[in-house]
Amino acid sequence: MKLEAPPLPHAAAHFPTRRRRWRKSAIVIALAVIASAASWTVLHKSKAEPTQAGASALKPTVYELSPGDVATVASGELRVGLPLSGALAPLRQATIKSKVSGVVLESSVQEGTSVAAGQVIARLDGADARARVAQQQAALDEANARLALAAKNKANSAALLKQNYISQNSFDTSQNSVELAQAAVDAAKAQLEMARIALGDTVIRAPLAGVVSKRFVQAGDKLAPDAPAFSIVDLRQLMLEAQVPASDIPRVKVGQEARFQVDGFAGRDFSGKVARISPTTETGSRAMIVYISVDNADGVLKGGMFAKGNLTTAKSAPGALAPLAAVRHDGGQDLVYRVDAGKVVAQPVKLGLRNEDDGTVQVTEGLAPGQTVIATRLDGVKPGSSVKLAAAPAPAARKG
Repeated sequence: MKLEAPPLPHAAAHFPTRRRRWRKSAIVIALAVIASAASWTVLHKSKAEPTQAGASALKPTVYELSPGDVATVASGELRVGLPLSGALAPLRQATIKSKVSGVVLESSVQEGTSVAAGQVIARLDGADARARVAQQQAALDEANARLALAAKNKANSAALLKQNYISQNSFDTSQNSVELAQAAVDAAKAQLEMARIALGDTVIRAPLAGVVSKRFVQAGDKLAPDAPAFSIVDLRQLMLEAQVPASDIPRVKVGQEARFQVDGFAGRDFSGKVARISPTTETGSRAMIVYISVDNADGVLKGGMFAKGNLTTAKSAPGALAPLAAVRHDGGQDLVYRVDAGKVVAQPVKLGLRNEDDGTVQVTEGLAPGQTVIATRLDGVKPGSSVKLAAAPAPAARKG
């Protein structure tokens, strides 16, 4: 007989319950581990953030300046003046006219030819003039003969009067004849001199050294008295005639320097000095003519050329020049922001002459040529700020 153990119904009934409890415990443990890891991460991050913020707070801000933000203090003279423009005209020029009538035999010069003072530039037919000279010479010879006869008669009359052979009236008549003959001689001499001058006028000469600007006659033409023959200009000295508003005339003085440019001479500056000032305004305008003398020894400038430039009415001594935009006003004091070893320094300055046209000012105290200043207003940049230059600054622009 086989014995079998009886079934255990209670143990079998509780087995599934133990498995569910084990699973719940594993889930709780996993959740606890995740929570612990999250807490550690949050704690570590909270400790690290103050450290990074502190490092950022300790690092200074460095401003980078572009070449247009800064300028180098220049050295030179500062000029203040007036703009001017006008045409150039020869100081000395002449239109040569014929003094006598005659046919042109030769004309040896052309336009653009340089001539010397006294040089023969044309000849007229002088046949008639030579004939008049011969005629007047004959008249003079006749007058001299009459004078000699009158003088001889006077001498005879004086001898006869001394011996009482003639009256005093007869002697006076002979003396009067001598005086009349002498007057005729003088008149004949004058006529002969005029004839010789007329003969000389058949040769036309240059009255001054210069350049022939216009020739009005050709060989074979017949000239009448006062007819123009040539025009000559002396280009060694020119005059710039510039109009200046009457309101600015009090600033203009004789001897002031002017600098100007002429079309066709790019890059070349010319200069002159005020020679005189017109006492009245031009008709139809409120401007006055200022005459500026220009030396033109090389003859490159020509009459009629248009010039444009500037008349210097004031000039500073050589020194430091800075842009006006760099000057600031703080507490009634002028100062600039100077860049020194990467730091911005507030530098008090004393200013001199200003040129509003090109934005430059003379600095008499506080700056030296070659120093770097901030030439614009930059937000956040103030004394003590750290800066660096992106490139070497350009010198402060100035004119003259």
